[in-house]
Amino acid sequence: MNETTILVIEDDKTIQNFMKISLKTRGYSYILADNGLSGISLFYANHPDLILLDLGLPDIDGMEVLKQIRKQSNTPVIVVSARGQEREKINALDQGADDYVTKPFSAEELLARIR
Repeated sequence: MNETTILVIEDDKTIQNFMKISLKTRGYSYILADNGLSGISLFYANHPDLILLDLGLPDIDGMEVLKQIRKQSNTPVIVVSARGQEREKINALDQGADDYVTKPFSAEELLARIR
């Protein structure tokens, strides 16, 4: 059994469910956050092994969440965003993201990046 815990910070319920099912079928544990602030607090409370982070969150920008997490931790962060412009990707990677997946994406691509 896979003991990897993944924190999903994503406000879109459809995408959240897609990610949840993709992770669950591969035996990953997951924690769901609907916004940036709860994502940050769940991160501190649960110390996940990996974070899937949406940039377009309803309360604070995902880049701010990334900065807050990077102040405390080197936990791998994969940004999952509809923002596909190259400068957005470069900015996220420069701010400490480990990878960047553009929506829409397949379950297989996401799982390959998680591995």
